[in-house]
Amino acid sequence: MVTPGIQNKYTKWKYTLIVLIMLWGIVFALPNVFGEDHAVQVSGSRASVSIDIKIRELIISALETEKISYKRLEIGPDSLLIRFPDSESQLRGADILKAQLGRDYIVALNLASSAPSFLHTMGLNPMYLGLDLRGGVYFLLQVDMEAAIKKIEDSYIEEIRSQLRGEKVKYTAIKKDLTSGSGINIEFSEPASLDRTRSLIQKNFRNLQQSEPGPLSLSLSLGDRELKEKRELIIQQNITTLSNRINELGVAEPIIQQQGNDRIMVQLPGVQDTTHAKEILGATAILEFHLVDGENGWRQASTANSDSDVSINSRLYRDRKGRPVLLQKRVLLTGDSIIDASSGLDQQSGGPAVFISLDDKGAKRMEDGTRDNIGNHMAVVFIEKKTESRLDSGEIKRSVSTVEEVINIATIRDKLGRSFQITGLDSTREARNLAILLRSGSLASPIEIIEERTVGPSAGKENITQGFHVAIISMVVIATFMTWRYKVFGLIATAALVANIILIIASLSMLQATLTLPGVAGIVLTMGMAVDANVLIYERIREELRKGKGPQTAIHFGFNQAFDTILDSNLTTLIAAITLFALGTGPIKGFAITLSIGILTSMFTAVTGSRALVNIFYGSRKLQSLKI
Repeated sequence: MVTPGIQNKYTKWKYTLIVLIMLWGIVFALPNVFGEDHAVQVSGSRASVSIDIKIRELIISALETEKISYKRLEIGPDSLLIRFPDSESQLRGADILKAQLGRDYIVALNLASSAPSFLHTMGLNPMYLGLDLRGGVYFLLQVDMEAAIKKIEDSYIEEIRSQLRGEKVKYTAIKKDLTSGSGINIEFSEPASLDRTRSLIQKNFRNLQQSEPGPLSLSLSLGDRELKEKRELIIQQNITTLSNRINELGVAEPIIQQQGNDRIMVQLPGVQDTTHAKEILGATAILEFHLVDGENGWRQASTANSDSDVSINSRLYRDRKGRPVLLQKRVLLTGDSIIDASSGLDQQSGGPAVFISLDDKGAKRMEDGTRDNIGNHMAVVFIEKKTESRLDSGEIKRSVSTVEEVINIATIRDKLGRSFQITGLDSTREARNLAILLRSGSLASPIEIIEERTVGPSAGKENITQGFHVAIISMVVIATFMTWRYKVFGLIATAALVANIILIIASLSMLQATLTLPGVAGIVLTMGMAVDANVLIYERIREELRKGKGPQTAIHFGFNQAFDTILDSNLTTLIAAITLFALGTGPIKGFAITLSIGILTSMFTAVTGSRALVNIFYGSRKLQSLKI
């Protein structure tokens, strides 16, 4: 039975919407066409260090002296970008610049898009490439949770000992519980002291669980809930610290993620020097608060050349600008006592400030240290072991050195306790950076590298080439089969497939997602799924023609009745992709992202897009037969 009067047409707004979506896809996918240059980005390590013409001339002179070729230099608001013709020149240039510029500047390996400047002005950027496509190093770090928990227990021991002494509670011993390997054990000589201690612990240390293994002993341990919170905090603090260090290493687009309960995955695209990366990741950083030596004054600091020229109780330091600062040797407080730090504005002066919170032990030490020093100056010293590069007879040589610099000096306005603020900072950016440094300047727990891999630039380039070839070959084979099988309809399916690839790339670029080899596999799989929808539609059209329906009616019912099957099929695959993203890690997430995007875009191109093309070719024509 033939149903008369059916014409396959879309309204104008539908055609307009399809055209607009495809224009969006082409525009956002366009930056990926131009490729990328190997580049080095130079920026100041802090707000007071600027990028100016002098630095530009110094960089040009250093590169020309070492005969390192480069394409061009681009100066931005806060950084300078040098483009190189290849990765070898990039790596050599980065080493030279690190040695020439010193610690005041961050020299970052980067891949800069070669797209025209007007695309960057519009905020259009290519999608990120993962480690397997770009090259770089991969580390899997094991966090020593036992050492961190022991450190927390040691802190509790000191705090409890201080509390008992302050309350004049007699005890015979307070130490680690050697029997169980964790927890704290307190021994007493009389029951009254045990009862008083039990009350003090209940009042001031509610997180500690109490038990009495003996008549005159009290055992304390961390509860399961607190242990879980402490472990999560340790992982997050280590991730933050590693992020800060990797910024110092100068790596563009690093990936730092938690894996499991006690592991951290680090991917450093573009880095090939694994030794340097390991030294940075495993380095130790210490924060110390010292009183400025007010008795000997600034005059002695300005004339001293070394510690032998100052008093026995003082030590000579230098601030970030290289100016000498004379500090008392006694450490008032270390960064281990800081439990929180945030940046903001001082209510009185309106200038940038950092607000500090200390634990009980740190609060007591700060109170005792500042009570009699109101009006004097206090300095924050940052100590870190760093690997430095230097030029020696034309060769890059690295050496490990301990960096000790005064990052802030403030006046003590009042007796300080658990909370106080640091003022006198140059900018809100410096305040924010100092807050991060104070909050996570050192690793919360030691880490051990249990796995490492290196992907060379050539290997990454080869992976890109292979992935591109696989995608092209797949598309050619699919197009050939579809054209042979379904004639003009096959060509329409091929056009919809090309549109689908464009929309996938545009979506990844807009989301700034990272494309990896599994992601390429997801794109290739999506290509097969996209034409699968067209196959279902075309076979349904054939079935309607065999029933004796006219060409226009067959097209109408073919698209409409196949839609439910296509929707169910894609929906089940989308659920699987979402599950992979939720439960998977690393490459599995990359595969799930591209597969999910591909499913959504294929629903649009294979059904709506190909229907629009079919309507344009056949919708207004009086057809006696249909070749399909």
